[in-house]
Amino acid sequence: MNAADTHRAILGVWRVEQPRLITRLARMLRDVPLAEDLTQDALLAALESWPRSGIPERPGAWLMATAKSKAMDHLRRRRMLERKHLLLAEVSEASPSFDSEDTGDDEFGDELLRLIFTSCHPMLSPEARAALTLRMICGLTTEEIARAYLIAEATIAQRIVRAKRSLSESGLVYETPSRGQLSARLASVLEVIYLIFNEGYTAARGEDWIRPALCDQALRLGRVLIGVAPQEPEAYGLLALMEMNAARTPARVSPTGEPILMAEQDRSLWDALQIRRGVHALRQAETLQGAKGFYALQAAIVACHSLAPTPEDTDWRRIASLYGDLSALFPSPIVELNRAVAVGMVDGPERGLLLLEGLRDAPQLAGYHLLPSVRGDFLQKLGRHAEARAEFEIAAALAGNRRERDLLNRRAREATAVLPTSQAS
Repeated sequence: MNAADTHRAILGVWRVEQPRLITRLARMLRDVPLAEDLTQDALLAALESWPRSGIPERPGAWLMATAKSKAMDHLRRRRMLERKHLLLAEVSEASPSFDSEDTGDDEFGDELLRLIFTSCHPMLSPEARAALTLRMICGLTTEEIARAYLIAEATIAQRIVRAKRSLSESGLVYETPSRGQLSARLASVLEVIYLIFNEGYTAARGEDWIRPALCDQALRLGRVLIGVAPQEPEAYGLLALMEMNAARTPARVSPTGEPILMAEQDRSLWDALQIRRGVHALRQAETLQGAKGFYALQAAIVACHSLAPTPEDTDWRRIASLYGDLSALFPSPIVELNRAVAVGMVDGPERGLLLLEGLRDAPQLAGYHLLPSVRGDFLQKLGRHAEARAEFEIAAALAGNRRERDLLNRRAREATAVLPTSQAS
């Protein structure tokens, strides 16, 4: 394995292991920013050591042992109180082996979810909570988080730095929130889980269009969360949204990894049991009077797709209506972009294009590749192939994920293929 391959492999292991490392160190040290710093030190040690010695047979165990060793070194250097040494030793001895998972001993039953609740402390702004948790605990890069929020990467980086400083200066420790504190943090926790899932569902960067491990992590957290907050309709709404979207995963990529658009997917590959679980969760949200929640409305939209036997059976009129409700309650240019797609399916591509005109100057969509992609699709349907090709080429240039970029370039070529010779040059 050459140096470049080893470096990629290390980062791949790191993406998987980082949440577990931070979770266990935070539990040991009861200091979230310190736990994050020490895991970063462990990564640096791997980057220095593994290219020479090779990747260990159990890389996660190697990283954990290294991080724990650095924790001990840190405590010794800082001459922390003896009780801290004793606490660290006791927790370390009581910690599960590297091959086992933490199960927790309270209603959370999940250490990572507990850590997310800790990082979503009300002392931080909602924006800072989400950015910090996604970066520090869930392993998303600042670029991926910026893409999710449609804001500058530098802004996200500043939020993370400020949030970590606030946590360190406040002395906030790793904690299990009381029942009374759960509701104050729930919205931020839901947002974090939602963004983790979205990054797994359509990756912002890299070679793969989907990152199933992130989707699975978000689903697991969502399932645990409804046990922690069984009367919160939006917890069910988010779980419904994730279950039904994840059910389409087997049909979303070809055997070689190319994206397959929904209209072209083999619906027999969709996971019918997972769709039923999603529909059940949506019904629970509605029973709890949460039908108009942010996540429940999106889940209802996904249900229209999931329950349609064929693309032609999709109830686009209901989808357009649901997007109208979503836009009225939670205004967003992304919601309006999706509403334009649905309206275009109901009233024709010209109407969809007209709605898109109002979005072209939205600052949040500057550089967002899906806006020219949708325009290209409408123009293609109208037979304006040269314009469609130009839009698909713009979208491809903006796309950060290689698979998505390849798809958009292919669509540009397909638009070119139907042009008269004089226009295709």
